[in-house]
Amino acid sequence: MGFKHAAILAPVSFFLGVLFICFNVDHRILWGDLTEDVVNDSFQFYTTFFNAPPAIKALLHGMVGVGLLGFLAKLHKWDESAVFFDGSSLGVYVFGIVVYLTVTVNSLRTIADPVLDGDAAESREDQIMAIRVLAAGNIIIVGCLGLILFLQAGQEWASRSEAKAIAQWEAEQRKENTEKKDQ
Repeated sequence: MGFKHAAILAPVSFFLGVLFICFNVDHRILWGDLTEDVVNDSFQFYTTFFNAPPAIKALLHGMVGVGLLGFLAKLHKWDESAVFFDGSSLGVYVFGIVVYLTVTVNSLRTIADPVLDGDAAESREDQIMAIRVLAAGNIIIVGCLGLILFLQAGQEWASRSEAKAIAQWEAEQRKENTEKKDQ
């Protein structure tokens, strides 16, 4: 595994770890009974997440940048493998970023910093809907990251299979050449 490959796998694995922690709250929101305790626990968890120090937010966004740079570096070698596997992975990664920017950020704002004045005042029902949308968005992002890991593993398998087939073909060619020289 090279540096470019690691620049993709490290952020994807990091975000899967972060989302696994969030899944402890998300699974109760999506598939459990929606009690007041569950809602309050999820509000407290995501409010703490939203109010994290700037260094934490910088780390998260920096890891997004590392992943993008890794994909662009791997796409620089423009061959069939890069176009299919890395191009598809980049598309899925960008889709995950779009879900993050449109769903996660807006839902976190609704949960942690609701608008309380005027016509756009957000009620508790709006916050509960935001937490459910946030949990569903996290599951979508987990699916995207899992697909990226699957595509990167497929690329590695394809390159190893190709190298094995080439080595086998070269061995057969050497054997044929040796037999011709012996005759």
